[in-house]
Amino acid sequence: MENSSDCSVAEWEVRCDLAACYRAFVQFGWTDLIYTHISARHPTRDDCYLINPYGLLFEEVNASNLITVNYDGEVVHGDHPVNEAGHPIHSSVLLARADVNWVLHSHTRAGMVVSCMKCGLLPLTQQAMFLRDHIGYHEWDVQTAEGECDRLAADLGANNIAMILHNHGLLSCGATIGAAFTALYNLEVACKVQADVVSAGGEWIVPESDAIDRTTALGGPEGLDGELEWKAIRRRLDRLDPSYKT
Repeated sequence: MENSSDCSVAEWEVRCDLAACYRAFVQFGWTDLIYTHISARHPTRDDCYLINPYGLLFEEVNASNLITVNYDGEVVHGDHPVNEAGHPIHSSVLLARADVNWVLHSHTRAGMVVSCMKCGLLPLTQQAMFLRDHIGYHEWDVQTAEGECDRLAADLGANNIAMILHNHGLLSCGATIGAAFTALYNLEVACKVQADVVSAGGEWIVPESDAIDRTTALGGPEGLDGELEWKAIRRRLDRLDPSYKT
């Protein structure tokens, strides 16, 4: 267990943001029992990242019980094991993308629905259009498969901020927690609408290509920096249950 007196100010700030993100997943209904995971690059060590203790519900995660894991998948600080299926996902992204400090992964129902669609993410909503030029796709395999980490990093690419893992779920990443969270929020909303529209049947409306292009230009890493959104999330958590900071 860590506390604010045992680590640097920079690490404690990252721990609080990371714990807040786990609690936000609970509030938005993005959890999957004890599964899925969110990671943060360690702010003072270049060989480690922070992630949730495997076995805890997301509502039980707080700043002090997050574990520190090295890129070999070994827990170097903490009282719980790491999710061995999650380590390859987070380590591959963090090692391949020096611009990324945060990686979020979910198994939501809508996300999994769209992950099973050959058409991919359709430009039906502005949320989907925001991500159109910054989303990758990955053919899923178990994370222990040979070469899976390299393939996942390659499919994410050098500039994408989101990815759909076919038959699996969603992923987002960013330099800041706000950017990564806002990318996943937009992706999740887009998937919910797409799942509903497709299941409703009938012919759906797709905007004109010029309108899609103009909307896409408003998104991406610059348009979805998430600074204001994340501050709002933290304010709500502080009102409802500030125990994430313990």
